[in-house]
Amino acid sequence: MNQDLMRHLAEILPQIQGFIYPNEVEIHWGMLIVVYPYITGVVAGAFILASLVKVFNVKEVQPLYRLSLLTALAYLLVAPMALVSHLGHPGRFYEILLTPQTSSAMAMFGFVYAWYLMAVLLLEIWFVHRTDMIAWAEEKTGVMRFVYRALALFSRDTSARGVEFDHKALKTITIIGIPSAFLLHGYVGFIFGSIKANPWWSSVLIPIVFLFSAIVSGIALVILFYMVITPLAGGKINMKCVDKAVDFLFYAVIVDFSLEVVEFIHRVYQSEEEIKILSEMLMSKLFMSLIVIQVMLGMILPLAIISVTKIFRHRFSLNEDLRKMLYFISVLLIQFGIFATRWNVVIGGQMFSKSFRGLTTYKMEFGGLEGLLFALALLMLPVVILAILLKVLPPWKEMLAEGKDGDGRAVGGELPAPGA
Repeated sequence: MNQDLMRHLAEILPQIQGFIYPNEVEIHWGMLIVVYPYITGVVAGAFILASLVKVFNVKEVQPLYRLSLLTALAYLLVAPMALVSHLGHPGRFYEILLTPQTSSAMAMFGFVYAWYLMAVLLLEIWFVHRTDMIAWAEEKTGVMRFVYRALALFSRDTSARGVEFDHKALKTITIIGIPSAFLLHGYVGFIFGSIKANPWWSSVLIPIVFLFSAIVSGIALVILFYMVITPLAGGKINMKCVDKAVDFLFYAVIVDFSLEVVEFIHRVYQSEEEIKILSEMLMSKLFMSLIVIQVMLGMILPLAIISVTKIFRHRFSLNEDLRKMLYFISVLLIQFGIFATRWNVVIGGQMFSKSFRGLTTYKMEFGGLEGLLFALALLMLPVVILAILLKVLPPWKEMLAEGKDGDGRAVGGELPAPGA
């Protein structure tokens, strides 16, 4: 162990700039703490996209409704794994629930998570699929018949009155779920923003920036999933739906980018004692991840692509296949940009000395709990869970329903059966 530590320090020390305390050489919040806010952000953003249908009555994005809910659930189930894995004694994670500290924002996560999972997301998904699960239970035999009956809580009420109650309950739950989604991810930004001793984190705008970047990442990822899953399921992408969803994504990216610019201007205007070391860090350690990936590739380029697409779509009837390709590139770039945002906040806030006289560096391991391989596994796990959820609770009735695309052509296809 000592030899590994000495080897690790030997690799880091040549990259240290200026003067830094020995206990600040190694960065302790690594890749797992970067993955955690990214995953929770997807949950909040996907739920906000789903709320456009039930609360704001945006019918164009109806094909994304169930997919958004299932995406939120898949990522929410994985969200605490990054934090628990980061703990020195992960087997003791339950103690945070048994001995709550209301003065600790971190300690309240368990209650916020449980509320959002049990009282909002699972409840809404159940009301959405209740009548479908009753119908699937009648169609299936053997184990799957019992599974669907159990998932429907052995309910068999498909009357008009029961369906009407489902719709009212869904709208109520979604209205409650919107501030709950804001709370789920906004508190992550609150944790960083409330650390007064760290000027990179301490800002009243950090929770708001986290929240809007979460909305951006969730909407973009659901669009990405929709554009990949629909052709694989034998359907045709509804361009009217994608166009509308991209419009909302476009506005969210503009707000998110504007907030980040305002925060940057505020830091420069204040020009406090830490501005010199932060500028040095920005132009050296974080230049590639912040300037190039986050700002140029993750925000400005997608905004430019979507802007051009919107202009040509309305004025010159831009080809549908070309629009699909441009949208796909945009949402993919946005995912890299949002992940880079999380990286720059978490890692960047630990790179400079408390004396503001030196910079350290972060060397990511490949294996181990804090390594790249485990982080990639955590990022892929929600995709695997989503694939299972799509088998058990298929959203094809909405995703592949017959309709019109953006060019007025019919879309849709044969609906795969549950579990198919």
